[in-house]
Amino acid sequence: MNASADTNIALSLAQFAAELRYESIPEVARQRAKHLILDAVGIALASTRYEFAQRTLSAARELGEGDSDVIGFGAKLSLRDAMLLNATLVHGLDYDDTHGRGVIHATASCFPAALGIAAKYQSSGRDLLTAYILGMEVATRVGAVARGGFHQVGFHPTGLVGTFGCALIAGKLQNQTAAQLAMTQGIALSTASGSLEFLEDGAWTKRMHPGWAAVGGLTAATLARHGFTGPKAVYEGRFGLFKSHLGEREAECDYALATADLGSVWEVGEVAVKPVPACHFTHAVADAAVILHGQGVCPEDIVRITALVPKETVGIVCEPEVAKRKPANSYEAQFSVHYAIASGLLRGRFGLPDLEPEAFADPAALALMDKVHYQVDPDSGFPRHYSGEVIVTLKDGRELRHREAINRGAADRPLSSDDIVAKFLENALTAVAPQRAQAILDAVLNLDNGSARALSRTLASAA
Repeated sequence: MNASADTNIALSLAQFAAELRYESIPEVARQRAKHLILDAVGIALASTRYEFAQRTLSAARELGEGDSDVIGFGAKLSLRDAMLLNATLVHGLDYDDTHGRGVIHATASCFPAALGIAAKYQSSGRDLLTAYILGMEVATRVGAVARGGFHQVGFHPTGLVGTFGCALIAGKLQNQTAAQLAMTQGIALSTASGSLEFLEDGAWTKRMHPGWAAVGGLTAATLARHGFTGPKAVYEGRFGLFKSHLGEREAECDYALATADLGSVWEVGEVAVKPVPACHFTHAVADAAVILHGQGVCPEDIVRITALVPKETVGIVCEPEVAKRKPANSYEAQFSVHYAIASGLLRGRFGLPDLEPEAFADPAALALMDKVHYQVDPDSGFPRHYSGEVIVTLKDGRELRHREAINRGAADRPLSSDDIVAKFLENALTAVAPQRAQAILDAVLNLDNGSARALSRTLASAA
């Protein structure tokens, strides 16, 4: 469905952004937003223990110091480098939230952008929260327009589309007019990026995509604030976002999704919080395998495993099968249906400990991965639900199966606020003491009664 000739999406989104107020956002949406932020912070703290985080920090320090905070490290960097690093921490373990229809990890870019920019401008906690929710509304809706198409042609919407959400976050916190906010999106069209080539060899580049979205968004907004001009037909133009990136698949876009029910339906309520630290496309089969393990399925008795997956996810988590059956690193393991199932059947879980080299190189896990085959799920609910099914054939001829029609954590099967708090504590406590974790939890959930700078400093403390 194409946009009508008189529709300008960027202008509509800009008007919404200019008029948005904290008080106009329903309390239920604000509460959910704070819990999404809490989830992100817990993951960021856990990420500080990993090599990719340390190397990113070293590179950022070489680029120069500044006065913006880095979560969990206590370091001070320039605003753009702090956003880059904070977003890398949130997204680095692939444990962060996902918007189903947009197929995008929007919090990973929107929260670090809102945190850093709001702290710089000494904004209130309410302003930070409002800007974050604005970015989420924009990034998820723009992502949804493509109907899963970006992944099919090799673009990562978390980086590509996240840039537009971050651009409006920055513009909102800079008190831009609607005209400036529209121009901000036009400039962002040339700063947005994100390639899926990391899938081929487990490269680290995916981790930095949401941070680069924050950098690109702030850069675009600041240029617009100073009168720099960008194109107007940002999304629907001849070389706009969708035509330039999707090619023939642009015909499948539903442009109406960018602005449908804007201001009355809040997409933060549609965001799925991950219960498993891996690509969301693996969650249903991972949980199905865990359930079959709980039913007493013995790995030694298995002769064949069949995974039913949405056709749109095959190229991401099922192919090439040689790599999926023998992950070379943790990132390949996180994007392997074969390993998600093997871990679940072998250990009754798929968690952070199962992403260590000794886990995915375990001969017993490798033997199970060799038995996994995939088929396209004819009853998939993609992209609203990342459904999946595991069918196990045993030596005695029996066939056992379990289906997860709605993946755990999805909007229709959400993790509760208590579940999110428990996940936060589990992640945070790998990096900070219980007293620090509680202080951070309290600061995030009371965000609308504090200041952005106070929250930033609370999150940054490494003590």
